[in-house]
Amino acid sequence: MAKKQHIAIFTTASLPWLTGTSVNPLFRAAYLAEDGERKVTLVIPWLKLKDQEHVYPNNITFDSPSEQEKYVRQWLQERTGLKPSFSIRFYPGRFSLHKRSILALGDITVVIPDDEADVAVLEEPEHLTWYHHGKRWKIKFRLVIGIVHTNYLEYVRREKNGQLQAFFLKYVNSWVVNIYCHRVIRLSAATQNLPRSVVCNVHGVNPRFLDIGMKKREQQKDGNQAFTKGAYYIGKMVWSKGYKELLKLLRDNQKELTGLEVDLYGSGEDSDQVKEAAEKLDITVRVHPGRDHADPLFHDYTVFLNPSTTDVVCTTTAEALAMGKIVVCANHPSNDFFKQFPNCRTYDNSEGFIKETWKALEDHPAPLTDAQRHELSWEAATERFLKSAQLENVPKQKFTKTPSKLFMSTSFNLKRNLEDASALIHYMGTGILSKKPDEEQSKQVGLLVPSKSKSYPSRKWAF
Repeated sequence: MAKKQHIAIFTTASLPWLTGTSVNPLFRAAYLAEDGERKVTLVIPWLKLKDQEHVYPNNITFDSPSEQEKYVRQWLQERTGLKPSFSIRFYPGRFSLHKRSILALGDITVVIPDDEADVAVLEEPEHLTWYHHGKRWKIKFRLVIGIVHTNYLEYVRREKNGQLQAFFLKYVNSWVVNIYCHRVIRLSAATQNLPRSVVCNVHGVNPRFLDIGMKKREQQKDGNQAFTKGAYYIGKMVWSKGYKELLKLLRDNQKELTGLEVDLYGSGEDSDQVKEAAEKLDITVRVHPGRDHADPLFHDYTVFLNPSTTDVVCTTTAEALAMGKIVVCANHPSNDFFKQFPNCRTYDNSEGFIKETWKALEDHPAPLTDAQRHELSWEAATERFLKSAQLENVPKQKFTKTPSKLFMSTSFNLKRNLEDASALIHYMGTGILSKKPDEEQSKQVGLLVPSKSKSYPSRKWAF
């Protein structure tokens, strides 16, 4: 029998941290493996206990990778009904408080054996390669596909000296992605243009939300009132996740929005400030702790308000549409995929926001058709991924080099030589900025113990 193609999906976060880069790659692995035509491995970070305590909610921690793997598989099975038929492997990682994200330690390509290194999917390729110090992805794997989740430039612009930081970050992102990826899939045009990239939303919706939407459609069909509550928003409670835009719209248009009531749900570093700003408004804005969006508490809301412009493709917007709600969102490239659905209402300015919000609260959501439900599903997202990734065109052989010429090619191809030179420069630079994992983490994830070195670098700009 012919050997099955192996796909290794590397991502920058894991459950129980409920972030897009933990949830979406997990679903991608499950649905790619479902038909049994290919072998799939999900590669996720393993954190030391003190980092777990900082990152994971509700005081959830794990003593071993196997314990965390059990949690991840159970969570997935409860939400999809699928029996996970893919492998899970771990790489050593560390949470960077400075960057509010998890960064890899050491060469994480070694997690996949050379004889299984067919296709690598890098979820957030720029993030995974900023400090990558090890074997070059394009040499290790026959095909490397990057999936761009995050609009890092927009986040950076909101920081001190944001425009200058964004200017440099734009070129760094293009540089590392060009070095390490054969193809790039951008979830929406809200992300920066990158070498060899296409725009395609390859994310779907947790089936639980489609099931909720189906029940609502049945209620509407029977003539019952399916939606009895007003407007709400849910998201991690930090200013950059849409709260700044929403509260500004509500504050600047209080007169026109008199009588409006909005519920906000979320937990995060800016929760106290968001609550304080909401209490200063003349209209009613209630602030609640974060909840699972599939909680019955949300089923009866009619309108989901999401003015965020930092998302690439907003997961909660897709979930709200799947549940059959009307969504009022900004006319922004991150929402282009959602415009095909009748329940998506976009606005360009404050006047448009006021108009669409009141109209949405007066209307009845249009029941989703079967075709619309499919378009939101992970089955459709997987179909789009396979088409965009072009896995049928994977090179039969890897681009190999001798150990002494790991970065510089003997080819006279100018383009390849320039790329190799860039890779060598990046390798030398990350040798200064990055560090290997310590002995404990290496043993826990089953890797060879590195030579003795400090666990964590002291350089703030790196970690």
